[in-house]
Amino acid sequence: MYTYSDELYSDIHKDAYGFRPRDGGVHCWHVLTPAQKQEAWDRMEATIAEDIAAEKVRAAEDIAAFEAEVQNTIQLGAGDRATALRWMMQTEDFYHEQDVEGWVWKKGILFTDEGRALVKELMEIVEFKEWEIA
Repeated sequence: MYTYSDELYSDIHKDAYGFRPRDGGVHCWHVLTPAQKQEAWDRMEATIAEDIAAEKVRAAEDIAAFEAEVQNTIQLGAGDRATALRWMMQTEDFYHEQDVEGWVWKKGILFTDEGRALVKELMEIVEFKEWEIA
């Protein structure tokens, strides 16, 4: 039994390799046998699974690095997490929630559960500036 999908081939190819397949290549999907298509499909699924696993490892490392930065800031005199976060963000200007999300994104953790929780936490701490029209 085959699990590949002719209709989803372009999508899974893009997910696996970052671009849509080009016509005229040596391995044109439409000329492959069903068994060859399944082999190609399985390789693409394996590539996607490897990428997801590597992304989870990177996210865990980024979360650990961020939390270590928070703890270091507390030890340097902040005293508590809220103060540490304020100190860590003091050189930034925040006008909107998207600015907060951008700051968390730069830390590499926005699209994690911890990153989403951090955005909510920061929304209670951040002092937003008003837009100045010159």
